[in-house]
Amino acid sequence: MSRALITGLTGIGLAQLAKLPMRFAEKRSLNWSELSGTGGMPSSHSAGAAALATYVAMKKGVCSIDFAISALFGLIVMYDAMGIRRSAGEMAVELNEMDAELERLNGRHPGLYHERRKEALKEKLGHEPEEVAAGALLGAATGLVSYWTETGTLQPCR
Repeated sequence: MSRALITGLTGIGLAQLAKLPMRFAEKRSLNWSELSGTGGMPSSHSAGAAALATYVAMKKGVCSIDFAISALFGLIVMYDAMGIRRSAGEMAVELNEMDAELERLNGRHPGLYHERRKEALKEKLGHEPEEVAAGALLGAATGLVSYWTETGTLQPCR
């Protein structure tokens, strides 16, 4: 497996691991499903994309086509995390509230028929800008460490 791919996957894994203590501090309970969940601090999507782009920048240089591709890919991933996926999560909040309100109305009006969903829609899909930024910083650090452990220097290739 290529070092660049391992670096990107390591960035994702580190971000997912970082979610455990952060959520524990917030909710005072440990939920192991956080390791595979979306959303939250830091963004693992951003961490993986930034780790890849940073490693490629160090290995191939910022003028390389490899860096251009990985950087553009990273920007699209981060934009999507803050935009479309975040909007979908906000819509899920509204739909879950509407579902609950229909249940309350059903109790007041017995003739009203509403089949409640077995599970609420997942509300935490995207990221706040600070979650994306934290993921990008973690990813950049991961990319630098990967390059440093491979070459023993932080001097980029030319």
